[in-house]
Amino acid sequence: MTTTFGGALVLDSALAGKITVDSLLETLTLRERVGQVIMPWLLGNYAAFESEEYETLAVWIDSLDVGGIVISVGSPLDVAAKLNALQRRSRLPLLIAADLEWGAGMRLRGATSFPMAMAVGATGRELDAYEMGRVTALEARAVGIHLTFSPVADLNNNPRNPIINTRSFGEDPRHASMLLAAYVHGAREHGLFTTAKHFPGHGDTDLDSHIDLPVVPGCWGRLDTLELVPFRAAIDAGVTAVMTAHVAMPCVDGTAAPPATLSRYVMTDMLRDSLGFDGIVVTDALAMEAIVARYGAGESAVRAFEAGSDVLLMPADVRGTRDAMMDAVLSGRISEARLDRSVRRLLALKDEAGLLAHRTVPLDSVPAVVGRRDFREIADDIAARSLTLVQAGPLDRFRGRRHRTAVITYAEESNLSIGDQLLREMRRQAESTTSFRLYPSSGPASYDSARTHIAGYPRVLFAVSVRFIAGRGHVDLPEPLAALILETDRATPTVVASLGSPYLLAQLSGFGGGYLVAWSDVPATERAVARAVAGGARITGTLPITLSPIYPRGHGVIVGGR
Repeated sequence: MTTTFGGALVLDSALAGKITVDSLLETLTLRERVGQVIMPWLLGNYAAFESEEYETLAVWIDSLDVGGIVISVGSPLDVAAKLNALQRRSRLPLLIAADLEWGAGMRLRGATSFPMAMAVGATGRELDAYEMGRVTALEARAVGIHLTFSPVADLNNNPRNPIINTRSFGEDPRHASMLLAAYVHGAREHGLFTTAKHFPGHGDTDLDSHIDLPVVPGCWGRLDTLELVPFRAAIDAGVTAVMTAHVAMPCVDGTAAPPATLSRYVMTDMLRDSLGFDGIVVTDALAMEAIVARYGAGESAVRAFEAGSDVLLMPADVRGTRDAMMDAVLSGRISEARLDRSVRRLLALKDEAGLLAHRTVPLDSVPAVVGRRDFREIADDIAARSLTLVQAGPLDRFRGRRHRTAVITYAEESNLSIGDQLLREMRRQAESTTSFRLYPSSGPASYDSARTHIAGYPRVLFAVSVRFIAGRGHVDLPEPLAALILETDRATPTVVASLGSPYLLAQLSGFGGGYLVAWSDVPATERAVARAVAGGARITGTLPITLSPIYPRGHGVIVGGR
């Protein structure tokens, strides 16, 4: 036996190779089996073993017997060290998951950050999706993460969608399916389990399920030929898990349709029986308002499990969820056979990941893998080829002509580094630039200062990061910013680079300037924008979504490079 913080017992590693999934399942108490299906959320920051945080973790592992952890933001070494400690503490190995939609850099500071999935849609290359999955897998496994909650299989066929947006590969089911399958292969072939989300499709909604319950308008005929197509492709490609969507589908599930997460028709009849999926079904976060506000923490977990889920993800109340599940099994509402089917799937996945034999990672190997230069070069290459010029405007006055340029950046206050890589790269291109930052909280005085700043320059680049944020409910330009862009365009050669939502042009009626869609605000994208605008690099991306009748899917002004 081995001990770690608090002295808890874990399985003897010498016996691990002799254990089978069925023999291990037979040794588990009811409490341990219930715990296996619960996966709470944990920040990846540094914490001392004697901290309150580790006291909470000790309760999760010793008393609640949780089967896995969702790890969030932290440094690679902090995350790896924390996960090693938890793995040593737990009697059964823990399945570690993370949301790594745009690479391990989404959660691990210093890891590789790719542009969003829609940027890969703009390149249209299967190899780009494969490489995104491959690099993410190598970096994730290096720190002890086994399952990523990606790729997104939703089709963003509603421009007003406030939460999917550039997380999707695009709006065309066949094009998205091709890229989705390539991502799954790239990750799976390099040791990382994948999750297609959000079943049966969250793209054609105009509400954020973090706030309320969205309704998907489609009936079966439409779903079968649109929303479900990428999920079938992911299943055929060997995706490990499917994550549910907190959306209602009254046309297929009745006028009083519950959230799909709680619908047996959707999660069992459609996903298991119709699509033939036999992998892991994971709920979306059970703390989201679309679920917990209607049913409460414990009841929503029980209903999700009854509907067909195997993993109860990020419950609002971990102990309350465990107790509610115990009561449901002891009362006969959930049979032990039904519980065992899910536990067996999870134990088999842990066995496939090699966790029954070895569950920790060597810390000294983390810096040799995470953040490698060749990984960053791959991300830079994809970002460069994804840039999509929707309308050229005066772009030729920027490219390759040395002059002074005012750069106006807009992003969330939390993103204080927005524009740093852009400005650094523009100056490397011998461009004389200066910047002014605007934020959602910027008031009239800030906008007046921006106008004064712009007045001294012969051309202006707006680098705008307007992107989906859980709980906000919209993905729009602030009206004062839209007004400033239009005002500037009338007086000065102007280019807008969208480092987020591609749909901002709809708010800029009459805008005649250049409109460059860059899809994300990661450093790789900022460098690519600078090289295209100031350095004259090629621009070759095409739209994987429709912006308007004038700018349909497939549109893109191709510009040659030097």
